[in-house]
This record gives sequence, C-alpha cells and structure tokens, in this order.
Amino acid sequence: MNAIVCDRRDSWKLEEIEKPAVPDDGVLVRVHASSVNPVDLFPLSGAGRLMRRINRKQRRDVLGTDFAGTVESVGKDVTRFRPGDEVFGGEHGSFAEYVCISEAAGLARKPANITFEQAGGVAVAALTALEAVRDHGRVKPGNNVLINGASGGVGTFAVEIARSFGAAVTAVCSPRNVDTARSLGAHRVIDYTREDFTKSGELYDVLIDIAGSRSLSECRPVLKPDATFVLVGAAAVQHTSEMKAFGHIIGTRLRSVRGSQRVVFFIARLTQKDMEVIAGLMAAGKVTPVIDRRYRLDQLADAFAYFNEGHARGKIALDLTRSAEPHNMPEELEALRRLS
Repeated sequence: MNAIVCDRRDSWKLEEIEKPAVPDDGVLVRVHASSVNPVDLFPLSGAGRLMRRINRKQRRDVLGTDFAGTVESVGKDVTRFRPGDEVFGGEHGSFAEYVCISEAAGLARKPANITFEQAGGVAVAALTALEAVRDHGRVKPGNNVLINGASGGVGTFAVEIARSFGAAVTAVCSPRNVDTARSLGAHRVIDYTREDFTKSGELYDVLIDIAGSRSLSECRPVLKPDATFVLVGAAAVQHTSEMKAFGHIIGTRLRSVRGSQRVVFFIARLTQKDMEVIAGLMAAGKVTPVIDRRYRLDQLADAFAYFNEGHARGKIALDLTRSAEPHNMPEELEALRRLS
C-alpha cells in the first residue's frame, strides 16, 4: 500500500509498504479519506523525533489519525464489524491506503447521510469539541457559551455541538468565516478584526478557547463568577511555536489559581463511545462536518502549508481514492519540517 512514512533518519516520503497485519481483534479498513490535525505534526517536532529514537523497535512511523473507509477484513474475534461496512474513526497511521484498528478502539459506522470525505475529518476535531463542550465545559441548556476560534476544525464542531446541547453560542472568528459560523447555528458572530469580545460587556457561563489568542486575565471580564474557561489542548496553540504554546498553557494554569472561575486544560481521548455519540449527532443532522479544501495524499505538504496559515474554514480533507505514485518529495518534506 502507499503511505506517508518516516524512518530513523527523519526521511519522509510517500512510499509503498506492506499492508498492516490483522490481529484477532483487528479491523482492516481501506481508507477513502483522511484529514490533517495538529497532532499529525507531532512526529515532526523535536519531542517526536526524540521518541522515535528512544523506541528502537519502531523502524517506520506512518503519519495521520483521522480516517473513513470500508472494512476490508476482520480478525477472528471481531463481532461488531464485517467486510463491506462503511466506517470512520481515529488511529495513528491513517495517511495510508489501509489502516488497522482494534474493534474496541475509536471506530464507528459511518452514517448514511455523511460522505466519506466528511467522515474522514471527524475523529480528532469532533471528539475534542465534544469533550470540551460536554465533559469540561459541562454545557447545559440555556448556557451562554463563547467559542474563541469558531471556524476551524474543532471550532465548527464545537459550535454545532454546543447548539445541540441547547446553549446560546457566540462564535469568534475571522471576517472570511463569519457566514460559516452563522450557518452553523451561532446566535451571535464576532469578527475579531472589528470587535474585541473581551470588552463586549456580555457575560458567559462557558468560554471555550480554541484559538489561544487571549489570556485568561483578558477573558475574565466576560466570565460569570462561576464560569468555566476551557483551554483546548494542542488545538488551542496549533499555529504557534512549541515554546509559545507551553508558555500559554502554563500561564493560564498559574492565573487560574486566583479567581472563582473554573479553568480546565485537556487533551482529547479517542474512544469508541464518543465516536458513536458523534455518529448519532451526524445521523440526526445536528452535526455536519465542514470541508474547506481537499488534497491527494502526495499533496500532504500543501495541505499542511494551508493548515498552518491558520484560516481554514472547517477541515482540510485528504482524498485517498485518487491515485498517488510513490516518490521522494524533497521540497515537500522540507516544508513539513519547517511547519514543525
């Protein structure tokens, strides 16, 4: 199969490798679509390269997490899936024509009203949004919720999920994404180039910070005394340096010591239970993935370059049904390293 791989020499390319072996509890999926996420760049970071060197048994590392496709085969102990099922999920190594995942991991059936392209951008972003809204924001019907960074992958899902929970949603985004945020059901949309939401005078029960553009201190004036401030893991600092990212996270934690508001930082977990929750919301028409652009697997560097500009409207999709010839990509690979 074709896959985006790296080796111990930090050489990255689209290469032909063996399909994954299928264990007894495994499900082999023929991948039709995937998408790019901040977590997919981790192997390119200094920490990622260090981990590959520590793990001497790992000879090749296939990139990618999100996927949607058709079940090719299953292990002898698998009961929930069978060949031909249309599925979506999240598993490391999805930038490939096939991915193997445990039946008990983050895998669910694709709703019939959702395309492979849409489902291929769900796992990381939608589950991050779900956990931010439901588990950490504890959003309830009637809550006033502000989402800072409402137009990217996590943000678009967060707007839809918060609305499905009965919240009144204020979406903060760039001018080009105002219409998209409004179409997703936001009650109010703030163009951050024209209005400073921290000076709006509005008070919120929950503030979900995806953009990572404002400090907790700046946000306190619009938080109710018992409000919750949710800093969304890697997505909150996805377009900045590692050091600046850690500084923002640590600074938020230190400032949270003072004040009555609850402050939460988290990294999402991809579970089967939550994947099925998202599948249910999509089947009911309450959540519809937004796709901005699409690329082939051999255009991965271009996809990441566009992602790194920080203005994507929803998800950036990868189409694995279009042919891509294995080849070395020196210019593209150098671009990927710069993005790390």
